[in-house]
Amino acid sequence: MPVLNRIAALAPEMKEWRQYLHRHPELSFDLPKTAAYVAARLREIGVDEIHEGIAQSGIVAIIEGQGEGPTIGLRADMDALPIEEMTGAAYVSTHPGKMHACGHDGHTAMLLGAAKYLAETRRFKGRVALLFQPAEEDGGGGQAMVKEGVMERFGVAEVYGIHNAPNLPFGHFQTTPGPIMAAVDTLTVVLTGRGGHAATPHEAVDPVIATVGIVGALQSILTRNMNPIEQGVISVTQIHAGTVSNVIPETAMFQATIRSFDPAVREMLKTRVHAIIEGHAAAYGVTASVDYDWGYPATVNDPDKTRFAVGVAREVAGDAAVNDEAPREMGSEDFSYMLEARPGAYLFLGTGPGAGLHHPKFDFNDEAAPIGASYLARLVEAAQPLG
Repeated sequence: MPVLNRIAALAPEMKEWRQYLHRHPELSFDLPKTAAYVAARLREIGVDEIHEGIAQSGIVAIIEGQGEGPTIGLRADMDALPIEEMTGAAYVSTHPGKMHACGHDGHTAMLLGAAKYLAETRRFKGRVALLFQPAEEDGGGGQAMVKEGVMERFGVAEVYGIHNAPNLPFGHFQTTPGPIMAAVDTLTVVLTGRGGHAATPHEAVDPVIATVGIVGALQSILTRNMNPIEQGVISVTQIHAGTVSNVIPETAMFQATIRSFDPAVREMLKTRVHAIIEGHAAAYGVTASVDYDWGYPATVNDPDKTRFAVGVAREVAGDAAVNDEAPREMGSEDFSYMLEARPGAYLFLGTGPGAGLHHPKFDFNDEAAPIGASYLARLVEAAQPLG
């Protein structure tokens, strides 16, 4: 089954919705215009319930099917990124320093398209809960919605999400059972020594040399403490120290991102990071302030729900356009919190050649919206069929 005919006919509306959202990007939980626009479209569509203000600016909309049955959840993220847009599009961002550089405008338009189709046809049992989420990029809006009880409140039994993938062939889907995206933790370290003249380093306690030693030693965790079969990343991304060439500074700071898939590996990385920093700080005679921020957990697809979702993707795109053994990615996603709360699956949809995610020239390919919307709609009809 290719793109649903009715959804193909909705392509101009989805494009209009998406480009409006693209012109008006908002960040994190602060999405007043975005949420108001989505709620207005849902009212026009004729969903049965609209619940606003969840996790500050999130929305849950309910569409009733025909007859008793479970509730299936479909999620779209709505927030943008603090990036100055460079696309030159006719619908370029009107909010300086903000843009939809990850395609959340497209995700929202696809879910609205699926919602319109499902509200018109209602060829399913039970209910569908449309989960429009804030703050995927920053703040963990998925976690906030779960903490506010959306799964229990609306009786969600299973949940599904989709993300666009630039440079994956257009219309192709990919996913994998089990972990598909990594947990992400952020390490911030401030080392304090004793400043002094660079010509007399023996009279100072140099936090710079301590930083150099610690940054190098952290990589030994991956090569000597982690099972080579497992996967993990420790990337130091910031180092700041000093102001001039002839002064040893009092302090130095560095920051790192730490990624993993397995909870036991995640715990080991944290333990070893603390041990190495504390040991090296003592050896170099500096003091260390360590902030280890426990971020999004790994995004873990339920194997049974993944097989089901892959079957639906194959209906829409064809067998040759679906890869159900895609490699895991070190990127992170707060849909992980929803998958911790309920079984489900997360898939990527290829949008063809273009600038990558989080790039100032990124733009969602509107031609992909009918494919994603058809997939979301068919998930509901296949999971909860009539008769």
